[in-house]
Amino acid sequence: MATMYDVPAEALIEALAADLEDRLDEPEWAQFAKTGANRELPPEQENFWAVRAASLLRKVADNGPVGVERLATEYGGSKSGSNRYGVAPASRADGSRNVIRTILQQLEDEDLVRTAEGEGRWITPEGQQLLDETAADVLEELDRPELERYA
Repeated sequence: MATMYDVPAEALIEALAADLEDRLDEPEWAQFAKTGANRELPPEQENFWAVRAASLLRKVADNGPVGVERLATEYGGSKSGSNRYGVAPASRADGSRNVIRTILQQLEDEDLVRTAEGEGRWITPEGQQLLDETAADVLEELDRPELERYA
């Protein structure tokens, strides 16, 4: 059985996003919200919500238990102010906690993630199964001749 470590992260997230797009509802405010203080505009990607949900599900499975604060740090970036005229060095800004928290709550409603009190979020067996099945599908689709000799 293939696991999420057997396939490239980008291919796994893309396949997971296609599955989660039907299961999760993007809030009305999401099209106007920036994903962090370091961003100038909201995301322009059409299926951003599903892609971020797939990425979060993968990160929770890989790093769990993980909290919203740590995830916000991972989705953050460099912030350069408009009034600094390039004099001061850039500072660090976290990603949007509201976006992350809302997606995690939706994943909890789908029984893919659970909350451990005081520890953070864990992946559920259903969530791990979804990741493994998607990874197996992605592995089949990848054209990798070096793996054919092991099949």
